[in-house]
Amino acid sequence: MIDRSGLAEFLRRRRESLQPEDVGLPRGPRRRTTGLRREEVAELCHLSADYYSRIEQERGPLPSEGLIAAIAQGLHLSLDERDHLFRLAGHHPPARGATSEHIGPGLLRIFDRLTDSAAEIVTELGETLRQTPLAVALTGDLTRFTGPARSLPYRWFTDPATRQLYHPDDHDRMSRVFASAARRLTTVRGPGSKAARLADRLLAESPEFAELWNRHDVSAGPHEIKRYVHPEVGLVELDCQTLHDPEQSHRLLVYTAVPGSESYRKLDRLSTIAARPVSADFH
Repeated sequence: MIDRSGLAEFLRRRRESLQPEDVGLPRGPRRRTTGLRREEVAELCHLSADYYSRIEQERGPLPSEGLIAAIAQGLHLSLDERDHLFRLAGHHPPARGATSEHIGPGLLRIFDRLTDSAAEIVTELGETLRQTPLAVALTGDLTRFTGPARSLPYRWFTDPATRQLYHPDDHDRMSRVFASAARRLTTVRGPGSKAARLADRLLAESPEFAELWNRHDVSAGPHEIKRYVHPEVGLVELDCQTLHDPEQSHRLLVYTAVPGSESYRKLDRLSTIAARPVSADFH
């Protein structure tokens, strides 16, 4: 059963404890509000300001699990805080661990400060949860996919258009990396896991994946240099730095170019593209 007063009070306290810079929002020159405004929280949670306000005012319909998850993420809650919020709303908390898509607040705080960098947060299955605007300009909006297509390795082996963004000389190596990672992850997570189900689907749909899978190669690892063939600026060579959140099995990937290089200048050009309205659907 929902605890309306407890839910409202918890949300108010959490909102008032946060500053705009804590969640990647601009402060503005004449700010007098203590903490975040309700409108700002609604923006972070992708809700209407009216809907969020009604929750804090202890009225309106019972929030769904999806809405509570969005609020928990928007407010940068820890896992314990997220679970508490779910219980106040009358729902059972989601599972923790490898299948969770709730991004930890520490990782989000770092991500929120990478406003001028190409960066993304991905799951262990290669599902993109967050992208900076520059990352969207580089690779397209990777958060738009649904179902198994959310996973880059799945798209790699089932949708030929996915490979167009990557240098042709890297395709064979990337295929080996994806198949090797799938082998390792399936062994770690076990039969019946999300990783195992994705591997089974790829075995049924991709002869290339099946051939690589049957080699039992678990040693192929990703290369730190990523070579993209962008439809507007051409070849871009970037270093990829990775930060792991072991509790949630999420990775923050940050892509940078060597200062003064041609790729550095192209990345700077992409920052102009990032400022344009988003229509980046490269594959």
